[in-house]
Amino acid sequence: MDPLNEAAADSVTVAPPSNEVAADGTGICQLDPYLDPYKASLRSRFSKAQQWIKTINDNEGGLENFSRGYEKFGFLITPDHTITYREWAPNAMRAYLIGDFNGWNRDSHEMQKNSFGVFEISLPPVNGRPAIEHDSKIKISMVVPNDHARAERLPAWIKRVTQDLSVSPIYDARFWNPPQKYVFKNPRPPKPASARIYEAHVGISSPEQKVATYKEFTHNTLPRIRDLGYNTIQLMAIMEHAYYASFGYQINSFFAASSRYGPPDDLKELVDTAHGMGITVLLDMVHSHASKNVSDGLNMFDNSDHLYFHEGQRGRHELWDSRLFNYGSHEVLRFLLSNLRFWMEEYSFDGFRFDGVTSMLYLHHGIGTGFSGGYHEYFGPNVDEDGVVYLMLANEMLHTLYPDAITIAEDVSGMPALCIKLSLGGIGFDYRLAMAVPDLYIKWLKEKQDIDWDMGQLCFTLTNRRHGEKTIAYAESHDQALVGDKTLLFWLCDAQMYTNMSTLSEFTPVIERGLALHKMIRCITHGLGGEGYLNFIGNEFGHPEWLDFPREGNGNSFHYARRQFNLVDDQSLRYRFLNEWDKTLQWNEEKYGWLHSPQAYVSLKNENDKVVVFERAGLLWIFNFHPSSSFTDYRVGVDVPGTYRIVMNSDKPGFGGLGRIDEGGRFFTTDFGWNGRGNFLQVYLPTRTAVVLALEETLDPKWKGQQSLGF
Repeated sequence: MDPLNEAAADSVTVAPPSNEVAADGTGICQLDPYLDPYKASLRSRFSKAQQWIKTINDNEGGLENFSRGYEKFGFLITPDHTITYREWAPNAMRAYLIGDFNGWNRDSHEMQKNSFGVFEISLPPVNGRPAIEHDSKIKISMVVPNDHARAERLPAWIKRVTQDLSVSPIYDARFWNPPQKYVFKNPRPPKPASARIYEAHVGISSPEQKVATYKEFTHNTLPRIRDLGYNTIQLMAIMEHAYYASFGYQINSFFAASSRYGPPDDLKELVDTAHGMGITVLLDMVHSHASKNVSDGLNMFDNSDHLYFHEGQRGRHELWDSRLFNYGSHEVLRFLLSNLRFWMEEYSFDGFRFDGVTSMLYLHHGIGTGFSGGYHEYFGPNVDEDGVVYLMLANEMLHTLYPDAITIAEDVSGMPALCIKLSLGGIGFDYRLAMAVPDLYIKWLKEKQDIDWDMGQLCFTLTNRRHGEKTIAYAESHDQALVGDKTLLFWLCDAQMYTNMSTLSEFTPVIERGLALHKMIRCITHGLGGEGYLNFIGNEFGHPEWLDFPREGNGNSFHYARRQFNLVDDQSLRYRFLNEWDKTLQWNEEKYGWLHSPQAYVSLKNENDKVVVFERAGLLWIFNFHPSSSFTDYRVGVDVPGTYRIVMNSDKPGFGGLGRIDEGGRFFTTDFGWNGRGNFLQVYLPTRTAVVLALEETLDPKWKGQQSLGF
């Protein structure tokens, strides 16, 4: 969760690269000539990444082997039940394994330390069984310099930790060795050509005032996501975090799935079930910082300030109050790359959305920095080259070992080459989040009258992305839902959401406007905003109020830490109209594939009429944002001649509209240039309506088998 607003990055339209690609990391300059003055910086990054790859190849047997650190560190169990435990703690003088298995005897099980600072102990089986009982508590106890007390910590690579708040907020490490291992039944689905992402949080996925479970999400929420037409889920707050109200952004155990929602096998079942539905599952990955907890985190692990993190002030994030990794450390790279590999292998995730990438890219972490989009901001002394190189290595490792893996960057700065592969000198992500888009909507709803909405600025913000780099567009995510802000529908309808969302109550102008703009905003964002689309759980039906986790400031209440799916299931409430519109958007994208089609051609941005027209994937998209004016026989340009029919109409009564458009009508093009297109047709445009047209022949099943639907 970056605390900054995104600056608009320069849009660059350039020629495609030639066949000759520079092998020094400057190949990206052929895509973007504005990078030419920064070739030295590009070479430096690329060279450092290549040097790390060489070092890892020479000393670790390559990235494939290096990223299997979880098979070397932590607890390993052989077929004969011998347990080996290894931990990197070079500052410790001696270390002991303690736990329920030895009555917490601090001296009975001493570990041996090698020249690299790695402690190790092996426990032979007892009567043919593991010496440590499954799910029993365990710790490492270290004798450290200048400290009369022991430094007792949770193992850094532990795969299961639990918390009993009735006793203490500090987590307990568990030796997780279940007798029956979960076996995945379903293969990973193919990588989606269009990523339609449902951003979800397991704990809030129930209407009940409680922490929902993996099981409940699997049984109750997954079918909703499938039926809506989303093909990708992004799971938030899965890696074990110290404080529930942090929304998962204070990680203390990087290899442990949060026990708040159930045991590890329940998460595996969730992912497996989603795969069986053909749904790709991404994990929200937090490598930008870590919890500063000492007792149950990585901070001061061996009583040194610099084991996993930078020492002193550089190792602390002043806004997040957390620790910052040293991405230039060999063992830290092993830990983080292995962490990615672990979640792919152990839980069968399909990729990651990397949180807080801006903080990783810059030494200033984006704090107090405004990004104008000037290229000088992305190079030079403010860039954390170690952080950049770590992300290069992470993406290279993931995409080499898992060609269908998806990686998404949350970066507010607009770093060039973020979504260009390493061989061209890029950082290697598949997508970046279009973070300026939701900021624009919230700013306008707070500060502008509807009549003052700027169609040119809207289209610029939605299309402002660098050539060759894909973005995930969204109208609102979890950031816009958190306490202190409001969801889009709440900004639009405010108090009347409590009084007039029933079909039995008056359909007031406020509710009419709210439903209309909510649909239009999501439609234009979906069609024009990127190469992928994201929605936060519940926002598809205009979830009321904000998101606030139980904490001391709200009396530890769960009232706002839930998703009220009962509202959309109630046929007497208007939420179902928005849900149906969202469903129509997703399934039509599945049919026409506009997200993986070339960027739209915007033919009209009329400021007086508040009308926007564009073409994408063979569809003609028409929006009338005017708050009071409707237009009869409105002329719009279109490139492909023919007869058009309506495929989506936000004014349809089934979507909570007023039913002012005849959906059975046919629209015939005239061979006469208009708005830079070769033809025009005329439509009726009621106020605050989105209409999407398709060629009539694309609606004929026989024709569909012979044509490409425009992409």
